[in-house]
Amino acid sequence: MSLAKRLVNPLVIFFSLIIAVLVEQQKFDGLYLLLGILAFLVTSQVFDGFEFFEERSLRGTGSFTHGRNLLLAWALVLVILAAIGSFSGIVDDYNPRVLLLWSLITPVLLFLGHSLVRTYLEVLRSNGSTVRRSVIVGANELGHKLADRIYQQRSLMTKVEAFFDDRTGERCESELKNVVFGGIDDVANYVAQHEIDLVYITLPILNHPRVIDLVNSLRDTTASIYFVPDVFMFDLVQARLDNVNGIPVISVFETPLTGINAVHKRAFDIVAASLILCAIAPLMLIIAALVKATSKGPVIFKQHRYGVDGEEIMVYKFRSMCVCEDSEVVTQATQNDARVTRIGAILRRTSLDELPQFLNVLQGSMSIVGPRPHAVAHNEHYRKLIHGYMWRHKVKPGITGWAQINGYRGETDTIDKMEGRVIYDIAYLKSWSLWLDLTIIFRTLKLVLKDAQAY
Repeated sequence: MSLAKRLVNPLVIFFSLIIAVLVEQQKFDGLYLLLGILAFLVTSQVFDGFEFFEERSLRGTGSFTHGRNLLLAWALVLVILAAIGSFSGIVDDYNPRVLLLWSLITPVLLFLGHSLVRTYLEVLRSNGSTVRRSVIVGANELGHKLADRIYQQRSLMTKVEAFFDDRTGERCESELKNVVFGGIDDVANYVAQHEIDLVYITLPILNHPRVIDLVNSLRDTTASIYFVPDVFMFDLVQARLDNVNGIPVISVFETPLTGINAVHKRAFDIVAASLILCAIAPLMLIIAALVKATSKGPVIFKQHRYGVDGEEIMVYKFRSMCVCEDSEVVTQATQNDARVTRIGAILRRTSLDELPQFLNVLQGSMSIVGPRPHAVAHNEHYRKLIHGYMWRHKVKPGITGWAQINGYRGETDTIDKMEGRVIYDIAYLKSWSLWLDLTIIFRTLKLVLKDAQAY
């Protein structure tokens, strides 16, 4: 499985380049070898962020989602390679027909390669000899969740054979009453007699004397032993296992933008913001002139807001009011607000007042997509009222976000509205992907032309 995840995609892309070169009757010389090596290295990083061989790709969401993610990953590889080629000046040394053919045939070959790998994995699973046998000690809610996850992720090649728990009758989870084979004292004999490969312990940590006795009783077997802590008692955001100099730790709440994900996000922001600013520069000059001509005050309104990890940043907007509030008390704009200028009303309704924030994106203080930044005064007020409010600051604030395209754009005049916005912001952290960012951007374009909640 690890080999498939790491090597299939880079190897397919490397050999598809060889095919494109041969079809165009070119010589696979040092330049194309360099391109193939670069593509191999870039692909191994980019494609690792997509779970092409996990359960969601194997069975759950079907070929459409798999193909969509494949095209997105390949497009990211091409963009990165194009940037490297442009900056180094070697892109002109390549035959454009080879590059075009390579970019077209690679997704087809990747899809075929993934299909072969998935078919091979299913053959291995149906064969049975490569499937690892496991038992779960603890017929509780956590044990039930673990068994369900193991069943769903067929690529694990693992089957749960039995449950063990000293609790019986009404004390046992109703779904597991018929599959409990015995008590904790029976585990070691069952593991030895049935050649069990894995033992998952889902007992509460407070029951540690029994857990220690169980582990000691399994020393005479070859089964791998895993303790499964019940982290589901928390509202998990990007939970994962890590280690600190050899000591295992479990992340309960963490930003999704670590490692290569942070690189992907930042590269996307820089490229997209640069292209957008080049396209909208004339429009921004016109808006700036209109703001200056129709009311007194600066063209750009600057306000202190919280950025990633709660650090204060300066956010730019076209001034849409006759006042520039940035103090301990900031009054949100309301419908028919007397402070909003005539040109400001148009800018706010169409979100054109947010355009200078693309400069924030290039600076690195904001992202194109993320939770909207609130005024510092609003943050200090709501962080005391809404549980988990500050979690939304684990990523950079965005020009648009998941909450905004789901009805939470504009004034948040009640605690319920702000709670709803925070719920969507945290949901964004839990399920972040570049494809989600693109979806939010496209839906935002539709929204700004007809949203009645912005004023």
